[in-house]
Amino acid sequence: MSEETQPQGEQQNVQLVVDDRELRTCYSNGYFINQTAEEVVIDFGFNLPRPAQQGQQPQVLFKLTDRIILSYPNAKRLAGSLLQLIKRYEQQFGEIPTQPGARRAS
Repeated sequence: MSEETQPQGEQQNVQLVVDDRELRTCYSNGYFINQTAEEVVIDFGFNLPRPAQQGQQPQVLFKLTDRIILSYPNAKRLAGSLLQLIKRYEQQFGEIPTQPGARRAS
């Protein structure tokens, strides 16, 4: 039985088929990042301010909604892609503030 091998240096074309039938969309305005020796764990959620009740301090509820677990190589590729995307956005629209309350004027 002979094995078919591709000569070294040649690239094989592979068609990527994306199945988006179970795709979910969520909104997040906050996250927690954790790690293990093998993976990066990102918990996404959103902040829900709660008005102060009489005699109590105001609260912010952080509701976790989604967890994404990435290998370190995938996390690094994602970080690089996000950096490129943000760089292009800021070149077109100006710097994005990262401090709470420091929003750009529209």
